[in-house]
Amino acid sequence: MAEVYDLAIVGGGINGCGIARDAAGRGCSVYLCEQNDLGSGTSSASTKLIHGGLRYLEYYEFRLVRESLQEREVLWRMAPHIIWPLRFVLPHLPGLRPSWFLRLGLFLYDHLGGREKLPGTRGLDLRDDPAGTPLKPGFARAFEYSDCWVEDARLVVLNAQDAARMGATIHTRTRFIGAVRSGGLWTVTVEDGQSGQRFSLRARALVNAAGPWVGNILDQGVHGRIDARIRLVQGSHIVVPKLFDHDRCYIFQNADKRIIFAIPYERDFTLIGTTDRDYEGDPAFVHASDEEIAYLCGAAGEYFAKPVRPSDVVWTYSGVRPLYDDGASQAQAATRDYVLALDAPDGAPPLLSIFGGKITTYRRLADAAVAKLAPHLPKLAEANGWSSAGTLPGGDFPADGFEALVRDLRAQYPFLAADHVRRLARAYGTKTPAILNGAKRAEDLGRDFGATLTEAEVRYVMREEWAQTAADVAWRRSKLGLRLSAEQLRALDEFMAERLSEARASNAAE
Repeated sequence: MAEVYDLAIVGGGINGCGIARDAAGRGCSVYLCEQNDLGSGTSSASTKLIHGGLRYLEYYEFRLVRESLQEREVLWRMAPHIIWPLRFVLPHLPGLRPSWFLRLGLFLYDHLGGREKLPGTRGLDLRDDPAGTPLKPGFARAFEYSDCWVEDARLVVLNAQDAARMGATIHTRTRFIGAVRSGGLWTVTVEDGQSGQRFSLRARALVNAAGPWVGNILDQGVHGRIDARIRLVQGSHIVVPKLFDHDRCYIFQNADKRIIFAIPYERDFTLIGTTDRDYEGDPAFVHASDEEIAYLCGAAGEYFAKPVRPSDVVWTYSGVRPLYDDGASQAQAATRDYVLALDAPDGAPPLLSIFGGKITTYRRLADAAVAKLAPHLPKLAEANGWSSAGTLPGGDFPADGFEALVRDLRAQYPFLAADHVRRLARAYGTKTPAILNGAKRAEDLGRDFGATLTEAEVRYVMREEWAQTAADVAWRRSKLGLRLSAEQLRALDEFMAERLSEARASNAAE
C-alpha cells in the first residue's frame, strides 16, 4: 500500500487547489486528483472578477460581501500579474433600482471591506464622459466604482504550482473511483485517465471539492452522511468584437432584476455575461444555449448604441456553479456563500464536502476548510492564516509594479514584440525568464505556433503547469484560442501528443 497522506483532495478547481496550497503550507502531506485539466470546469468559466458582489447586498449577504471586499486587495497583492484593478460604470436607468438605492449600496460597498488602494465610488455625467459615448442617447447619469479582474484558470494553476512547491502531489487526468474508511484511514482508489490503471492511496482526511460533481462523489464514491443539498446553476458568457475603446467596464441592470457585465477582453474583444438558470444533467456537457446567447445580446443591446447580435459572437463559454441549495425561488437569488459539511462519525477519519463559494473567496474558504479539519489533524492548526502573507508563483513584485516589470523584460529581451512581452508578463510575471531561458533571438524559442505562442512556452506549461492538450494551452493557460486557427490548434495538439508520448516512453525505460 502506498504512503499515508494527511489529506486527499478530490477536485482540481480553485477550491481544491486553494485547500491543497493552504494545507501544504502548514506542513501537511497532500494528494490531489483532478479528472481533467486543472480549472477545466466551473473555475475557468467565471466572469473573471475578484469582486465584492454588489448585487448580493440586495439579498442581505453582508458577511459574504464584506469577506469578498476584504479579499480583493489581498489577492491583488498575492498575484499582481494575473489580478489588477478595474473601474465599473453603472448607468442609472429610470424605472429600475432608484438612484438613492444605488448610492446606498455603493456607500456600503466602499466601506464594508477595508478598502486601501482601490479608488472609491464617484458619479459620472455620461453626456460628457467617454463612458457615455458607446451607449444609447438618453443615458445621463452613472456611478463608477472599483473591483478587480482575474485570469481565473491561471489562478487555479498558480495555487496548484505553489502547493506542489511545498510538497503536494498533484495528479491531473486522474479520476476518483471511490473511498472507504478502514483502520482509521481513508483508502482512496483513483484511475489514471491515460493508462486506465487503478491504484490506491491512504489518507487521514478526505476533501470532496469536486464542484458540480460534489453530489456524485457523496452518492457514489463515499456514501457520506451529509445533510446538505446542491443546486446546479448555469452561467454562460459570450465574447464579441470590442464594443468600446476605453478600459472601463459596464454593469447593466435588466428589467428582470438580473445584471450583466460588459468587460474589455484580450485587447480586441468585449466579454458579456452572465446568465443564471438552473441546470440539470452532466456538468461536463454544459454549453451556452441559443436562448442564453440571445438573452445576453438583447440585454447588452438595451444599453449600447450599436446592436449586439448573435452573429457577432466569436466565442462562448459556460459553467455550472455548485451552489448550496438554500431554497431560493430563483437561480440568481441562490446564495453564493460557501457551506462546509463535515462527516466524521465516532472519531472516524473525516470527510469534508464543499458546497458553493465564489472565486473571490477561495482563499478564505480554504482557511475555513482547514480550520474545520484541524481537530482531526492537529498539524493543520499550525501557521493559521499564513496563505495571505506570501505571493503566488510569478507574483513577487509590487502590486503597482506591473509596468516596471514589462519595461525590464522588454530591455532584457529586445527581440520580442511589445505585445508578446506584455502577454507573457500577464501570464507568468517574474517567471517569464524561466520560459525565455536566456534566449537572444526569436529563433532560440523554437517552433512558432502562431499568435506569439512558441515552443519554449509550450514546453514550459507542459513541464511546470500540467498542460497536456492544445485546449489546456489555448483556453486555460492563455486565451490564444481566440487568435489561433483550427489548423494551428491541430498542429499544437500533435506536437504536445508527441512530447507526452516521448515522456511516457522515457519513464517506462527507466
